[in-house]
Amino acid sequence: MDHTNRDFTLHRRANLNTLLHEFLKTRIAEGAAPKGLEQEFAKQLQISPSMLSQIKSVRPIGDKLARQIEVLCGVAAHWLDEMQSAAEPLPDEAEDHIAELARQAWRQCNAKQKRELRLHLHSLADPAKA
Repeated sequence: MDHTNRDFTLHRRANLNTLLHEFLKTRIAEGAAPKGLEQEFAKQLQISPSMLSQIKSVRPIGDKLARQIEVLCGVAAHWLDEMQSAAEPLPDEAEDHIAELARQAWRQCNAKQKRELRLHLHSLADPAKA
């Protein structure tokens, strides 16, 4: 299957966030306090909390790290590479994800498209001014 690096980056990040969400949901259901759970997840992945923060937002997940994450989370090889059915994201994660998508769209637009995107976002944010 033909994938661009951009597809891999987006799929891997979205799928990592799904794994994190499932980890948080499970640990909280087991009675763990929410504080410190992301650090615990990073430890499970054998990466630093700083690295986890970076790959959740801006740093691409390379092949070696993707395979490591899959093994340590007990999912199939190359699971991160394909878009999975996402669990309902946590509110902050959903907002961060939308902001990142808007940022990516903005960066790919020409000047005319940027104007149109800005006007559309303004109309959604404040329909009375549209």
